[in-house]
Amino acid sequence: MIKNSNAVIRNTICFDNGLVTIDNVIDLSENGFKAQLSTDKDYLSFIQRGADYVMQLLVEGKPVYGINTGLGDSCDVVISNQLALALPKHLVTYHGCGLGAYFSSKQARAIIAVRLASLAKGYSGIRPLLLQQLVAFLNHDITPLIPSEGSVGASGDLTPLSYLAAALCGEREVSCKGERMQARKALDLAKLSSLVLQPKEALALMNGTSVMTALACEAYTRAHYLMQLATRITAMASYALDGNAYHFDEFLFSLKPHAGQQK
Repeated sequence: MIKNSNAVIRNTICFDNGLVTIDNVIDLSENGFKAQLSTDKDYLSFIQRGADYVMQLLVEGKPVYGINTGLGDSCDVVISNQLALALPKHLVTYHGCGLGAYFSSKQARAIIAVRLASLAKGYSGIRPLLLQQLVAFLNHDITPLIPSEGSVGASGDLTPLSYLAAALCGEREVSCKGERMQARKALDLAKLSSLVLQPKEALALMNGTSVMTALACEAYTRAHYLMQLATRITAMASYALDGNAYHFDEFLFSLKPHAGQQK
C-alpha cells in the first residue's frame, strides 16, 4: 500500500513530505516495491518554490554557500552566475574518485530510497524533476555502480553519492535490470532524459548521509531477523529439553523495567 498518501496502490511507497520508515526502505530495496512521487498540486508547488527561490538568489547576486560560492574552505570565494551554473557538474565530477568493491544493487536501491526520502521533504532547493528521476531509477531498476570506499562521512557521503548524481545525468556506469552498462544507455532504454543539474542540486544530492543510513537500515533489518530467530530457537530448545518454564514466568519479568526483555 502507498504510505504517506491518501491513495491506495498495492506494493507502492509514496514519497512526499511525510515520514519514511526502515521497512519502507527495505521494501523498495529488497521486496520489489515500486516508488511514487506525490501528485498533490500543493506539494509539487511547494517543491518548485524552493527551486525557484534558489534561482532568485542567483539573480540577486547574494552570496549563498554552494550556490554562487566555492565549497569548503573556499566558501568566501564568490563566483559569477555563469560559473555558478557550471558548478554542479564540476562538484559531481571531482568527487568521482571512489575505490573498492561496488555496493550491491539492493544496497544502491536503498541509498536511492533514503536520498529520495530526504529530498522529498522539500527544503533542499531542488526541482520536482529531480525527485521524479530518482523515482524512475527505482521503478526501472537502474542503480548506479557506487564504490564502497572513499567517503568523508561526517560531512556527508560525498564521494559515493556523487555516483548517484552522475548517473541521474547520464554519466558513469549503472546496473540496469542486472546488466552493467553506461548510464546514458540505461536512460535511453528506460526512455528517460539525462538531467542537467541546476545550482544547489548537486550539493543537495551529495551532502547527506544517505549511504550510511541505507546500510544501517539493512543492518537493522538483519539484526531484527536474527533476534526473532534466536528467540524462537531458545523457546524451542527450552521446550524440547524439558526446561524449567518458571524461569520465564511473566511476574519475574514484570519486575524488570526492560520492555524488550518482557516481550
